[in-house]
Order: sequence, then C-alpha cells, then structure tokens
Amino acid sequence: MSEPGRLMLLDTASMYFRAFFGVPEYSAPDGTNVNAVRGLLGYIARLTEEYRPTDLVCCWDNDWRPQWRVDLIPSYKAHRVVEEVAAAPDVEEVPDPLEAQLPIILEALSAFGVRVIGADGYEADDVIGTLATGAGQPVDVVTGDRDLFQLVDDEADVRILYIGKGVGRHERVTEEWIRGKYGVTAGQYADFAALRGDASDGLPGVAGVGEKTAATLLQRFGDLDAIIAAAQDPDSQMGPGPRGKIKASLDYLAVAPAVCAVARDIDLDRSDLSLPRVPADPERVLALAEQWGLETPSERLVSVLASR
Repeated sequence: MSEPGRLMLLDTASMYFRAFFGVPEYSAPDGTNVNAVRGLLGYIARLTEEYRPTDLVCCWDNDWRPQWRVDLIPSYKAHRVVEEVAAAPDVEEVPDPLEAQLPIILEALSAFGVRVIGADGYEADDVIGTLATGAGQPVDVVTGDRDLFQLVDDEADVRILYIGKGVGRHERVTEEWIRGKYGVTAGQYADFAALRGDASDGLPGVAGVGEKTAATLLQRFGDLDAIIAAAQDPDSQMGPGPRGKIKASLDYLAVAPAVCAVARDIDLDRSDLSLPRVPADPERVLALAEQWGLETPSERLVSVLASR
C-alpha cells in the first residue's frame, strides 16, 4: 500500500502580503510592480524544496470578512474595510500595487497547475481548517496567522509552518511548541484567542484579560464553557478579579467562540490536490514569465517541481 504523501496548505493572502511588503519592488516590462508574484512563487519553490509535499493547495479568501462573523461581532476586521458592499464581500484595504498583482498570481498558479481553493462566504482560514481536518495524511499549514494554531494536532500529524518572522525563518509549530509559548494546548487555542482578543482582527477580548490570565484560566478550568460556569458559580474557586471580568463580558463570550473557531466542515472539492511535477501549461508559464518579468522564480519553481 502506497504512503499517503504530505499535504501542504498555503494561507495565500498571508504569503502574498508578506511578499509585497518584504520583497524589493520589481518592475515588469510594462512597469507593473510584480514583487508579490515573484515572492509568492519563490516561497512556494522554497517550501516545496524543503518539505517535498505530494499535494499542495493555495487556499483563497473568497470572503475575507464573512457577514456571519460580522453579525456576531460587528467590529470584526472593521478597521480594514474601505467600502461596505451590500450583496458581496466588503472591499478590503489593499495597496493598489498589490491589488494589481492578484490576477497575475492566479494566472501563474493556474499555468503551473497549482490548485487554488476558496469558498464563498468563508475565509482562507476556513478552507484550511476543512482541508486539514480528516485529511488522512500529514499536513503542513503555511501561515503568518496565529489563529490557525488551533489546527495543530500531533496525533493526526497536522502542524503549522509559522512565517511570522519570515518564510526563511519559519517555525514548526507543534503541540509542545504551543504549550511552551502560551501555556495552553492546541485544542484550547481558539478559547484562548477569544479571551485574549486580537486587535489586528478587531476582536475585543475580555477587558483586563491578557495572555497570562487567559492561559491561567484555561489551565485551571479547561475550556471557555467551564470558565463561564465557574464565573457564575459563587462557590467556585475563581478569584473576584477574573470573575468580575468574565461576567462583564458574557455577551461577547456567547458569540466569540463561533468567530474565533475556523470552520472544518465546508463542502469542498478535495479531488486531485496533487502538486504536478511539470507545469500544467508550460507555454503559458513561459508567456507569463516573459510578459511579467517572472523568468527567475518561474525557472526555479519548474526545477523544484521536476526534482521531487
């Protein structure tokens, strides 16, 4: 029986934003800056060379700010909204030179034959959560988003390649890593994030509860439901300080878990996630390389794919 191979799931937006802000500007023949395209292709080549995945998916934000999450917590990512749209995803604040590169990124990935999967009404995090759950093979999730730490599962061989310090300095996040860093388990991480909050996502958290207090509460009581129950039980061992803070935030805590937990059960087409050894459309790869000045990263990726 053949080995199941290894699946790599890319938080694509996390990677192309990092490339845009971290890779020097590079002008295509027509003057378009293509640093994010070049950077993303280079990242894929680098990670493929190091981890040799048999399957790879670029997970996409079809909706970067799903309405169902906003309905629960209106401040969710509100600071990134440029324009509210009634019947479609709100317009996110994205630098114009990056916005112009997104169609090129999609064209290049298509030409190489790399699967891109998104789901209407969901973020890339939710696509990643669904594909990583019950994958039946080892999974590496590449992201700069700590929210996805909740997916780490040593038993199922799901780990995060965390690029918060850069792709070249990424960290392999396992259950032991999370315990050492935050004092909670991977299974507690979503509750930890709800308690702590996250200003970058517009999640207020429980006022006065930071990482240390959140970790202490979870260590003592196990999960958010038990913490809430203890806060409301006058005979529990919870101190008056945390008790008051939890009770003052009950409305927020009633909805925060649904916002913080990534979806794991979206109906997705999981067929043929395999990473090709040769580009799906070699002529298109060459044409795009010439049109957009992508020769070096394209040649590197072609070489890495062929050597797997």
